[in-house]
Parts: sequence; C-alpha cells; structure tokens
Amino acid sequence: MKRTLRAAALLLVSAGYLMLMWRGPWMIDGGHLRTQNLQPADGVIVTGFRTTLVAIGAGVIACLGLYYTHHSLQHTRARDREQAELTREGQVTDRYVEAIKLLSGDHPTQRLGGIYSLERIMRDSAKDHTTVVAVLAGFVRQHARLPEGGAPGSRPVDEEVQAALTVLGRRPVRDEPSRLDLRRTNLRGADLTNARFGRARLADCDLSHADLRGVDLENAWLPGADLTGSILTKAVLSRANLRGAGFDGTVLSGARLRDTDLRGTDLRQAQGYDAEQVGTARTDATTGLPASE
Repeated sequence: MKRTLRAAALLLVSAGYLMLMWRGPWMIDGGHLRTQNLQPADGVIVTGFRTTLVAIGAGVIACLGLYYTHHSLQHTRARDREQAELTREGQVTDRYVEAIKLLSGDHPTQRLGGIYSLERIMRDSAKDHTTVVAVLAGFVRQHARLPEGGAPGSRPVDEEVQAALTVLGRRPVRDEPSRLDLRRTNLRGADLTNARFGRARLADCDLSHADLRGVDLENAWLPGADLTGSILTKAVLSRANLRGAGFDGTVLSGARLRDTDLRGTDLRQAQGYDAEQVGTARTDATTGLPASE
C-alpha cells in the first residue's frame, strides 16, 4: 500500500513538473508573453524560467539522493551493529560455557581459572552480571557449606572459595535485583578486606577470625553469625542485622554502627569500641555491654 501511494505521488509530482516546464512561463507571466509568434524577449523569459526550474529539479533530486543515501547508510550501520552485538553475545556465551566447565573441574587450578574467567565476563558484560554473581555465590555455598546442626567451621576457607569471595567483594557497582546469598557458609579466616558486601545475606555464617577491615556490610543480614576473633576495624555495619551474632574477641575499632541491630548480641568480650559507637546502634535489655558502658 505504501509503495502504491509513493508511486502515485511520484507520478503526480512528475506530471506537475512537466506541466510547469511546458506551461509554467505563461501560468506565471501570461500577461506579458505571447502564445504565438514569440519574440526574442519572450524566448529569454521562457528560457530563464525553464533553466531555473531545471536547476530546482536537479537540486531536489540531489537532496533526495542524499536523503536516501543517508537513510541506507543508517540502516546498514544499524544492521552492522546488530550483527556485531549478536557476534559479541555469541562470544560471551562461549566464554561463559568454558568458564562453567572450568569451575566444575576436578583440579583446583581449573576452578580458579573458571572463577577469574567469570569475573572477566562480569566486567565485560553488564547483562551477565547478575548471573555470574549468582553462580559464584552458589559455588561458595556448595564448597563452604557449614555442617548441619550449627557446628562451627573446622578449617579456614580454601583457595578457590577465597578467590570467589574476593571476586564477589570487588564486583562492579551495578543494580542487583536480589541480595548476595552466602547464608550458612564456613568463611572462617577469610580475607574480606574492603570487600563490598552491602545487603548480603550472611545469616549463621562462620566469620570467625576473618579479616574484615574496611568491609562494607551496610544493610547486610548477619543474625547468628559467628564473628569471634574477627577484625572489623573501620567496617561499615550501618543498618546491618547482627542480632545474636558472636563477638568474643572481635575488634570493632572505628566500625560504623549507626542503626545496626545489636539486640540479643553480647559485646562484653568485643574490643576497641566505645560508648559513642554503641550509642548510634539499636540495642535493648538483651544487648550485653560491659558494666562501664
């Protein structure tokens, strides 16, 4: 239908143009032009009019040519971009498949290669960010699952789990639809220095003797977590849920505790904190504080 309308419009414009070429001088200046026995003066007017009309027509045709050339170029570029995006997506998919194969390998070196390959994919492809985070979190939960019955972790995290935690802790800052889920994992002795674990779900985790200096745990969920002997110097714990967490020997020097939920938490054996810090947290009669506090 559109092609028919365009053809009809082109036919009408062409007919109108030819009519102007033929009768245009008399239509515009018919009062001064003879229709018969033309004189040289009449010829000059007719020729000038038709020359002008030809120049205008040539200009219009040139403009249309430029327009269609530009339109075709834009279409070609869009198609090239789509093809390049499809190619890139295919390459990312291939890399992802290879990384998963490495992650599920039997040798620790293979698993390490898979972890760092996934990190590269996560940084290169924002679309795959959420998937990679979920895969690495699942890897940690699978390889560092605490035994049933609430038993504490018996040994520090292994190299692959530490690598996955390091990658998760330095992941790009992007919108994430769900919280990082590391519940009931053995993270004993893990190095999470300056890691970004805001909003993470770490309920009932064994974080004993972990290096948590400068860690961002804002709005994180850590009820029942074991923080015995861990170092939380300058950690961000604002609005975190730490109800019932263990703090024996935990160092809290400079930690931010604004609106941190410390109800049911015993801080009597914690070290390095002061009344001002605790005063900004949420406490009640079940919060254990030294007598001097």
